[in-house]
Order: sequence, then C-alpha cells, then structure tokens
Amino acid sequence: MATWNASQIILNSMSNIIESPQSKSHPVMASNGASLFIPVTMEVPCDQGTRMWWAFLASSMVTFFGGLFIILVWRTFKYLWTVCCHCGGKNKEAQKVVNVASSQVTDGDYKPTDDKEEVGVAEVGWMTSVKDWAGVMISAQTLTGRVLVVTVFALSIGALMIYFIDSSNPIESCQNFYKDFTLQIDMAFNIFFLLYFGLRFIAANDKLWFWLEVNSVVDFFTVPPVFVSVYLNRSWLGLRFLRALRLIQFSEILQFLNILKTSNSIKLVNLCSIFISTWLTAAGFIHLVENSGDPWRNFENSQDLSYWECVYLLMVTMSTVGYGDVYAKTTLGRLFMVFFILGGLAMFASYVPEIIELIGNRKKYGGSYSAVSGRKHIVVCGHITLESVSNFLKDFLHKDRDDVNVEIVFLHNISPNLELEALFKRHFTQVEFYQGSVLNPHDLARVKIESADACLILANKYCADPDAEDASNIMRVISIKNYHPKIRIITQMLQYHNKAHLLNIPSWNWKDGDDAICLAELKLGFIAQSCLAQGLSTMLANLFSMRSFIKIEEDTWQKYYLEGVANEMYTEYLSSAFVGLSFPAVCELCFVKLKLLMIAIEYKSEKGESRILINPGNHMKIKEGTLGFFIASDAKEVKRAFFYCKACHDDITDPKRIKKCACKRPKMSIRKRLIQACCIGCSEIDCSCMSGTLRNNMGTLEQAFPISPVTVNDFSTSLRGFEDEQPSALSPKKKQRNGGMRHSPNTSPNMMRHDPLLMTGNDQIDNMDSSSVKRYDSTGMFHWCPAKELDKVLLTRSEAAMTVLSGHVVVCIFGDMTSALIGVRNLVMPLRASNFHYHELKHIVFVGSLDYIKREWETLHNFPKVSILPGTPLSRADLRAVNINLCDMCVILSANQNNIDDTSLQDKECILASLNIKSMQFDDSIGLLQANSQGFTPPGMERSSPDNSPLHGVARQASITTGANIPIITELVNDSNVQFLDQDDDDDPDTELYLTQPFACGTAFAVSVLDSLMSATYFNDNILTLIRTLVTGGATPELEALVAEENALRGGYSTPQTLANRDRCRVAQLALYDGPFADLGDGGCYGDLYCKALKTYNMLCFGIYRLRDAHISTPSQCTKRYVITNPPYEFELVPTDLIFCLMQFDHNASQSRASLSHSSHSSHSSSKKSSSVTSILHTASANRQNRVKARDSRDKQKTNRMGQAEKKWYTDETENNYPRNIQIKPMSTHMANQINQYKSTSSLIPPIREVEDEC
Repeated sequence: MATWNASQIILNSMSNIIESPQSKSHPVMASNGASLFIPVTMEVPCDQGTRMWWAFLASSMVTFFGGLFIILVWRTFKYLWTVCCHCGGKNKEAQKVVNVASSQVTDGDYKPTDDKEEVGVAEVGWMTSVKDWAGVMISAQTLTGRVLVVTVFALSIGALMIYFIDSSNPIESCQNFYKDFTLQIDMAFNIFFLLYFGLRFIAANDKLWFWLEVNSVVDFFTVPPVFVSVYLNRSWLGLRFLRALRLIQFSEILQFLNILKTSNSIKLVNLCSIFISTWLTAAGFIHLVENSGDPWRNFENSQDLSYWECVYLLMVTMSTVGYGDVYAKTTLGRLFMVFFILGGLAMFASYVPEIIELIGNRKKYGGSYSAVSGRKHIVVCGHITLESVSNFLKDFLHKDRDDVNVEIVFLHNISPNLELEALFKRHFTQVEFYQGSVLNPHDLARVKIESADACLILANKYCADPDAEDASNIMRVISIKNYHPKIRIITQMLQYHNKAHLLNIPSWNWKDGDDAICLAELKLGFIAQSCLAQGLSTMLANLFSMRSFIKIEEDTWQKYYLEGVANEMYTEYLSSAFVGLSFPAVCELCFVKLKLLMIAIEYKSEKGESRILINPGNHMKIKEGTLGFFIASDAKEVKRAFFYCKACHDDITDPKRIKKCACKRPKMSIRKRLIQACCIGCSEIDCSCMSGTLRNNMGTLEQAFPISPVTVNDFSTSLRGFEDEQPSALSPKKKQRNGGMRHSPNTSPNMMRHDPLLMTGNDQIDNMDSSSVKRYDSTGMFHWCPAKELDKVLLTRSEAAMTVLSGHVVVCIFGDMTSALIGVRNLVMPLRASNFHYHELKHIVFVGSLDYIKREWETLHNFPKVSILPGTPLSRADLRAVNINLCDMCVILSANQNNIDDTSLQDKECILASLNIKSMQFDDSIGLLQANSQGFTPPGMERSSPDNSPLHGVARQASITTGANIPIITELVNDSNVQFLDQDDDDDPDTELYLTQPFACGTAFAVSVLDSLMSATYFNDNILTLIRTLVTGGATPELEALVAEENALRGGYSTPQTLANRDRCRVAQLALYDGPFADLGDGGCYGDLYCKALKTYNMLCFGIYRLRDAHISTPSQCTKRYVITNPPYEFELVPTDLIFCLMQFDHNASQSRASLSHSSHSSHSSSKKSSSVTSILHTASANRQNRVKARDSRDKQKTNRMGQAEKKWYTDETENNYPRNIQIKPMSTHMANQINQYKSTSSLIPPIREVEDEC
C-alpha cells in the first residue's frame, strides 16, 4: 500500500510539473488516512509522514549491481569473442603457413594479418593514451595530479563534516535544495566525486576489481542518494557515514606531500587512520539503525541517540568495559554489535598497543634546531660519548675564553644514555642534542647545517680499526660538503696517510678554514720534540688546553707547575705603537712592560699569502695589522698588546692598567705626529734620526697646513721606504735601532747571522752543500737520502754492541703483522728537519718486531741515520745492545693498544717495558771512556756541535748507572694507567692526567690531551698551524699533497729557494750551570735571562725544565724534572735549570764542523785529553766561586733592573748591549782560554747529568 501511494505521489507531481510551472498547494492522503497539507513546488512534493529511505538505498544498490552486471556481461562477451576469434584466426594462420610452404616463399619473414594488426595498434594506442592521461591525473605524479588527489581528500573530509552537522537532525526529513545550504555544498562535493570516479574508472586496469574497491563502494552509497535527495526534496542521512573510510588514505596523502618520510611515521599514521575510520564508520551505522528502528517492526523500536553517543558506545564496547548506560535496542544494532565486538576487540587489542609503542619509541630528540638571531651555532658529530663530549665541553666553554656566544648542536644516531643526558641538561643553555645522522640530508636540514658556523667531527681514538674510523669520518665530510660545500669542517683523523683522501673532496679547502687534526701526526710529533727537548710535549699540550688556575700556598713543585699550566695560547693584533720595531724589540717590550710572551707573528706577503713565523729574528719588522701569538693566562691579558699606546701607557708600571685609551690621533699636535712618523719610539725633538732641516722647519710646517692622520701615516710609510732605499742617510745608531748588525772589532763578518733570502748569488752558491747531491727533500724541509733496503739497516745484538751507540734515540715499539699501523714516519720527520745540520741529527734505533717494522719501512727508507734491531722491548739483552743507558731519549710505543676490550690492560705492554727499563742497572766504565774520548763513536754518528753554539753543552748525556735515570717517554691510551708508571709517586688514581707527576715531568703522554685542539682550532685556526709547525718539523699542506701522491718524500736538488727553508727556528734546551748564561744561573732573574738571550742570540725563552726537588736543600735530590711554562720576570733561577728556547738556525755550524772534526780526530794522546777534562772541571769550580762573590753585588742591582729594562723597550739595543749574532763574544782572556779548552772536547757546557751528580 505504501509503495502504491508513493507511486501515485510521484506520478501526480510529474503531471503537475508538466501542466503548470507555478507552485500549488493541495491535500495528500497518507497511508494512515490522515490528511496532510504539504506545499508542492516544481519538484516532487515531500510527505513528512511517508518514509522514502528505500528510494535512496535503491539508487545506490541499482548503481552498484547494475554496473557490476554490465561489467560481468562485457567480460563474458569479450571472453567469448576472444575465444571465437582465436580459433578462427588460428585456422587461418595454419592455412597460410601451408600455402607458404607449398609455394616455397623464402624471401623474408612472414607476418600474418599485417593490416589488421596495424588497425588494432592504432585503436589500442588511442585507448592507452586516454588511460595513461587519467592514470597520471590520479596518481599524484604531476603537480596537477597531486592537487587533484589532495582536493578529493579534503572534499571527502568536508563531506564528512557535513554529515556530522546533519547527524543532529532526524534521519529522514524534508529539505528544500534551494534553501538548504549544507545540501547545496554536499551536492557540489558529490559532483566533484562523480568526476573523479570517472577518471579512476578510465585509469583502472581491472574494472571489476575497481568496482569492488572500498573507495568505489563509498561513492556508490554516498553520491547517488544526493541526487535523489535533490529530486525528492527529502534528505536521508543514510550511509553518508561511509565517507569516514576515506581517512584510510590519510597516510598516502601525507606521503604525496612529502610530510611523512620515515617508516615509523607512516606506520603510525596508517594505524591511527584505520582505527579512527573504522570507529567512526561503525558509530555511523549504529546511529542509523538505532534512530530508524527495525524495518520489519515498522520502525517502532527506535531510540533517540546522537552520533557522538554512538561513538562513545563503540569505544566502551571495543575496550570491553561496557558501562551499560548506552546500549543498542534494535535487532539490527544488536546483531551488528555481536560481530563488531569480535573485530573491534581484536583491532583494539592489536592497534592500540602498537600505536602507543610507536608513539613511545618516537625519537625524543627528533625535532629541528631553531636558530637564534645574533647567535652562532656549531654542529658536533662523529664519536659522541660521555668522555668525548665532557672533554670537548670542558675546553670549549672554559671561563678563560671570552664570552662564548656559540650554541653547540650535537647530532648522533644513537640516543644518549642517562649520564650523557644529564651532561646535556647541565649545559642546556648552550647545548642541544638531536638524534640523526650526518649522512642523511634530512637530518642535516634539521640541524640547520647551512647556517652553522662550523661542523666538528670527533673520532673514536680507541677503536680497533683506525682506518675504518677514518673512512667513516671521511664519509661524513663528503656528506656534509655535498649538502653545503661552503661549510667549515674540522675533523679528527687517526692515521696520517688517510688525510690524503680529504684532498679528493672538491670543496675541501684548508684556506677557507677546513682542517684535519691528525692525532697520530701530532701525538708522535709531540713525542719527537720531547726527544729534542725533554718535557716539551707536556708544555705544548698544556698551552692549547684550557686549564683553570689552581693556587697552592706551599712551596712545592706543584705550585710552580700549576702556575705555568694556567697559561694558554692566544692571538691578538698588535697595536700601531709596535709598527716599525723589530720582532725581538716587540717581544722584549711585551714581556717587560705588558707581561706577555709573544712567540710568533702572522706574516703576509705582497701576494696576500700568509704564513706563521716563529721567532723570525731581528730582520723582521712589525707592520700594521700584524697578528701576534701570545702565551698568557687568559684572553683579557692579551688585549694589552692591542690597546697599548706609547703616549698614554709609557709611564704605567702596572700592566693591569693598560686598557683602551681615550686619546685620538687627530688631536695629536702636528709636531708630535711628524716626530712619530719620522722615528717611532723617539719622543724628543732632539732625536738623532731627525735631520736639522726638519727640526728647523717644524714650526713653519705646522703653521702652513694641517696634516691629517692619513697624511701622517703616508708620510711615515714614505720615510720608512726612504730609509730602506737610502741607508747612507741614516746614522749607524739608526741602523742598529732598526735591527741592523753592528761590526765590532771582536766579531768577524763570517760569524754574523745571515739571511739566505738576502744573500747574493755567490754567497748562496758557497752556502750550498754540494748542490749536485740530493741531501734534502723537494721542499727543503727535511733531510733526505736515497731509499735504503731494509737489510742494510738491520743490526744484530753483537753489531749494535760493537757500534757503541751514544746520544741516540731508542724507539721501543710493540706490534705484529696484524697490528694497525701507527705511522712511525711522523716520529722520524721532526727528528730529520732540515733546520738541523747533518751532524746534529740523532741516530734513531728501532727495537721491535721485524714483521711490523717491515710494514712501516716504506715510509722510512728515505731518512738517514736509522737502524733497526729485531727483537722485543722487553728483552734486556736487546736494550743493553743498543746502549739504552747512553741514549738521549727512549720512546715506548705500542700498536696493539686498541685490540683489548679491558681499558686497564690496553697499556700493559708500554707499562711493562717502562718498568723493565727503570729497574735495569748499568756499568759506568763505558760511560767514562765515552766521556773522555770520541774514539768509540762510529763515523757519521758524532754528536759534537760547533764551539760557537751556546747550546751544545747539553748535547751529550752523561753515563747512567741505573735505569731510573734514563730519559723515557711512554705513550698511554688510558689516562688512569699513568699511576702505574711511577711507583714512588703519590698520585691519586682519580687525578686528572695533567696533574699527575709523570705527565708534569714529560715522561708520559696520552692522546686524550689532543682533544682540546678541536675547540682551539675552531676559535683560532692559526693555533693548529702554529702547533703543527712546532711539532712536525715543517710539514705544510703542499708537502701533504706530495705525500698523498707518492706516499714517500721525494729528493730534490739544493736550490736557493729550498735552502732558504732551512732558516727557521727550532726548540732547544739551554743549560745554566756554565757557559754564556752562567752568571744568571745562580740566583738570577728569569727576565734578565730572557732579555739577554733575546738580544744576544735572538733566542726566545718560554719555559724552564727544573729538578723536582730544586727548592729543597737536601744533599741527595731526585733527578726528575718538571715543566714551568712562562715564568714571571722576577722568577729566580737555579744552576741546574734547563731553559726551553726557540733557537735560530745556525748557518755557521757546518763551517765550524770541519775544524771540529779535525780537532777531535787529531793525534792527541789520551793523557792530554784527560788533562783537558781536568782543566774544564777546575775552571767550572772557579766559576762557581766567582758567582758566589758576584751574587751580593747582583742583589744590590736587582731593585733597579726592572726600571732600566722598561726605559729601553723602544730600541732594539743600545751601544753597550750585546751584539745581535749567534757567536759568543769573548769578554776576557780567561773566557777565551775557557772556550779553547771546550773546543778540544767539543763541550762548551758540562753535561747536565754530570752536574746533577755533583750536586
């Protein structure tokens, strides 16, 4: 009956539409007999008392099953057609083949049905093009496709929102399309969905499976009812909740937009979208059936439930809670709940825990760095551990630095442990951590690597495979440089030969700040310098490490050591007051007046190339904008060199008062400005360097025109240029004041220091050591010899014992065929630097496994004076064969340290070897013979130095009777193992390495001290260049590129350019017991020694190597020494002190060598040699008595010494000062006789160890 009434209503409404376009009103009889007055419009009239849900459902079902029926019929017809055509075509093909065979047609291959295939190809091509176009439109492969896919998803969510709004209305109601705004919007959305459905249908390869897809089913049950709703002026909420199933595609949409990139994020979004869409869809079905009721019960058992109450019902049902406050009443609802509990409970039990796990496992440090305006940041990556990070932060954020306005961003692919996380939290204001890898460009973008000031890469110093670790760091550099080529990178490298791989990176440029800190190169370089000056490794390590000052009141050796430890290396630009002065003059002024120790400057050539000159000598004049390298306790002290002004600070005695002055150059009178331009350092108008004409015309010039500061500067520059071009216009005093050499009656021109760059061609040729022979490498930085076979340098125990080695370097090395190479070349290169003369080179003897040394020999075969004793460092027979008691230094290395997991056992071999040597006892008979005769020393291994050198007194070591007095330096991996080296020290196991006695004495060195170079290099890249120049003997980037090509040094002929490279300073130790500085050795001031050595020999002193118990007046003192860095001016010296100094290259040493060798090999009797030694000891005793008598007079003059030194700061020297040469000027007949006696034994100063024995 209801169906018949509905049909009548539809027919009447259609007839009304045809008859009259105007709206009318008429009564309609409902099924229950009630008369309803319903307005009738152009569309079908709506009857509120009649349910039309079946019409909406029928439209969807007809569309779905009708289309499915058509697809199945089409497939069946196509299948039958294909089968029939295939059979017919097969028979025709067989007939054609028979015909061809019978006619014997053999010209070419046969192609059947050629014309039909061409037509078919054309038809398929047209269909394929349309299909491909539709596929591109929906696959998000193009921008248009991505826009379309995102738009469809957004509109689906919009349609779902409209459903949520309409869910508050009755399930079925009359709605006028022209008045209902939500219906109009929903209609527009569904028209778009219909068009998109058509594109998807065209692009589908399998139409049947497409018809059964979830998205297609959603369209079938949501799109047709909208059109029916417009036609019937009736709205049915129906199955529109199925739009929630579109949420399943949410992860795909996010992937199209490149928002989701990781598997965990994609999986998380997938789980959440499936769970939410299922939940909302099920809630929509319950909302539909509960508000409608059961159809077979005439919809009488319905209940009024809102959509969100149904959502609540589904959640408590899935979670198995079931409060019972809301439940299903309809049969359809209850039946659905039965099946939903099974599926929903399974989904809830599996999806929710997995979602929580993914959220819980989400990277805690997976965010992105937000750059702070006005604040730089650096990225630190690589080996990120508690130890490496704590060491880095302790040095980087040290209080002695200026205010560090840099934020540190750590990037590592492993989340930090609790200890490391606590460390980050303690420094949360300046440190951030992000989890990721520098090999991933996405992670590099997260830490803003493109805006970072630098990227620092830390290496694992304790890894078992150093080459693999270096390869990892090189890959990190490649990844970072590939992402941002201009970023500055500072990386740690373990092996020297792996540095060559960095040169293969196109964007790697050391001139732009890129640096590679090779730990093996620097570690072995430090140890090599300790072979030349024991304790230097400790001093240099403390200089570039930030240490806080620890004050000790007691008069112990720790007090003086820690005062020196507080010094660091800084750079600062020099004030204009220093312009025109020579380097020694500026050093003297800085030390005496400013309490600063300057050791080097940055020199810029006319081509713009800069290089660091360490103690260049008095021929180097300071220019405007020169950068100086200082040793000071903090950065504020170094500012004095920049703020110093002669006009304002000349009379200030307290260096702390030297601050930025308020005077300005334009306010200076023209008289003073012209005086300063003419003669820097002269404040009086009667200065001898001003001509009388200039003095007389001063007033006229001042009245005639004002001179600007620029004019004065230009005038000053022109005057200096005039002085250089016309030296005859200046008086001899002016020449001396500008650093020129004076000729004195007692100083011959041949004894003067000369610069190879200023030598004439004939002098250069005369200075060459046989230019036709290759004696140096191609750069002129190292001694070189043709490659030697390994067999020619091998020594047996008997051969080594017969050689009677003395003054050599013994290298005890542990390793085998499987050990990682440590790069022994880096140890040998500093000992073969070309600023040593050949006879000054210490012989190097390797004691260790021949299998290991064979692997290193390829890098060593071009160095002279190298021998190998196959054996083991733990064998006392091998050690005695190489005369370890007569060596200058014993180095203990191990290549097996990183192969052991237990850190306490990593240094076991080195510790056992050190203790073994210290427990040995020796006979002194060989030492006495060696001390009195040169006959035991084989040719080519003499250690005699020229008699005119103030340093060769410490060249020979005295004989040692106990192994405890042998100079040893031991390499350690684990810092805590230093406690096992000295059994008689009282160091706490938890004491930091730099506070332990072995490290302070220079007998132990650990690679961990090099960690500070990372931060030091970041703040000042010149520091690394300076350290590398000091410890490597002259390694340059050009040399590294050459080694990268050939893996060996290449010999070169001696040219003026290569010989000029020999003229560079080197580190040495100066003895105070006797010699030219003996008068200062007993109670003198360190400042007087500093000034005298600087003026007389151009030597720059920078520390003291003192006996540990020198402050204790006991008859038996310990022979251990410790390092004192940059002592103050008033520091009192003792006779047993050894002074660290930077010594100039001695060009005359090779000339004196010939006469020295002739003297040592002349036919003197042993009795004469013995009497000569006796006279030396007698003279030494007389000198000690004279020093005691002169001590009282020196104490009276001590109070006036500082004032006199400050008055002379502005001149290089006065008339009565020592001449600037490296020769010793004989001051008396007694001194001349003493020097002649020293020549006969090649020992100007008694050996240090003999001095210690006498004390």
